[in-house]
Amino acid sequence: MSNIIDVHISLDQQYQIAIGEQLAQSFKAYCEARYNRNKIFVLIDENVNRLHNNKVAKLVSDFKDVHLIEIPEGESSKSAREWNNITNKILEIGIERSTPLLAIGGGVTGDLAGFVAATVLRGVPLIHMPTTLLAMVDSSIGGKTGINHTTGKNLIGSFYQPDAVFSDITFLETLEQKEWITGMAEILKYAAIRNSELFEVMEELIHQPLTPKQRWVEVVEESARIKVDIVQEDALEAGNRAYLNFGHTFGHALEKVSGYGEITHGEAVFVGMIAACHFSQELGHPVSDARFAPFLSLYKKQMSPLTTDTEELLEAMKSDKKVKDNTIRLVLLNEWGSPYLYSCEDHSMLQKSWSYTLDKFNT
Repeated sequence: MSNIIDVHISLDQQYQIAIGEQLAQSFKAYCEARYNRNKIFVLIDENVNRLHNNKVAKLVSDFKDVHLIEIPEGESSKSAREWNNITNKILEIGIERSTPLLAIGGGVTGDLAGFVAATVLRGVPLIHMPTTLLAMVDSSIGGKTGINHTTGKNLIGSFYQPDAVFSDITFLETLEQKEWITGMAEILKYAAIRNSELFEVMEELIHQPLTPKQRWVEVVEESARIKVDIVQEDALEAGNRAYLNFGHTFGHALEKVSGYGEITHGEAVFVGMIAACHFSQELGHPVSDARFAPFLSLYKKQMSPLTTDTEELLEAMKSDKKVKDNTIRLVLLNEWGSPYLYSCEDHSMLQKSWSYTLDKFNT
């Protein structure tokens, strides 16, 4: 049983997101109707393969040739080197433009596998099967693929939409607490930019991961719908899709300065949203970061002390791919549920927001 979200990017780019429990039969039926099932490539996070290898084997048992490629865990896998390794393996084995590629894992796996799918033979069918909360509500939706560069995060990549997304929340049964907290940040982002009721919902649910399951299915579905609505308005991030970057310009800078992998994406975004709220409030908007206070201790508990070098953070923000004409573009809030783009030329205000935010995490 699954809930279905239809995604319409353009007349020739449409797909479905299935969200629910035990989606194996839905996946098999989808593949039977769409592919010849001679061959499939499965790009899978090494930990997911260790925990769910039997489940994955059953998922793809209808394919004649199954080629499983493990992706090492961690942000360091989103690299040109790993992309090259995987691409070489696939081309050496042999692939046709009709051969599907199934990505099973979290955001790192999905971003990397998506870029592989987009570039091998200039595009092969891609199916996302996210296994983390963050990937289910964010990274598997919208068609962003890519890898990191030493100068910044996600600076190499492409927009490439999947054929389908299957979000089976039973994968979350083995998710570590740290990953729950990481994924929660993106749900809180949706609360900030579109549906503030999610703040209260997450206060209820965060201390009871996956209980009750149906409630979590609803949260994942609502989060996915918010992202889908925004992506459908602006598939290539020319306008309103940038609202999905609330907290991310700050967060990406923190990830870079901390060292990729030392702080999770969700942790960085949570910190970034507090900074963005403070900046918004400094401009006179009624958006106190008190909304994030019930979750602060959860993040502080699992995070190491953060850098206090606001100059270095500011320099990292300048290398963000959203910088235009040397002006740092931020997503701020007029009020809850009302994001807008702001071109920041007064860098002293950025440093002020960084100082305010870092004090919260380092005291």
